[in-house]
Amino acid sequence: MSSKSIESDVVNKGTETVSSRAQRAGQGEDTTENSFSIGQLAREFQVTLRTLRFYEDRGLVSPKRDGTTRVYSRRDRARLKLVLMGKKVGFSLTEICEMLDLYDLKDGQVVQLRVALKRFQEQVDVLKDQRNDIEQAIEELERTVDVVSGMLREKETASG
Repeated sequence: MSSKSIESDVVNKGTETVSSRAQRAGQGEDTTENSFSIGQLAREFQVTLRTLRFYEDRGLVSPKRDGTTRVYSRRDRARLKLVLMGKKVGFSLTEICEMLDLYDLKDGQVVQLRVALKRFQEQVDVLKDQRNDIEQAIEELERTVDVVSGMLREKETASG
């Protein structure tokens, strides 16, 4: 990536409006490029530069360097997409890293697919348990709201 391109990214970032960023984000992904800047990936996936550097430190992405500039490959982009999906559904970065590392095995991805399937099924169970706990907590809180509301009405009526 040229320094002129980086400069235009910085200039455009300062003048770009929130709505124009949202419109561009909704235009779909351009996967015809073979390399991406840190700014491009941050904008596309709506993460901070710091997040991308953190993921690099954790070994989740491995951008090449052109001087001090990080150059991300299509592989890095795909891995980032999987990391963010994994985070969204509740996997830890350690779990995500373990699953991604299985992609590097040369077994036709059979092992990776089996491990991923097992972990996905386990995570679905965890999320269902969490949903049940949340529904139960909401019911209890709604009952408490009803009791406190009744107490408040009684106090207001008595003093009113």
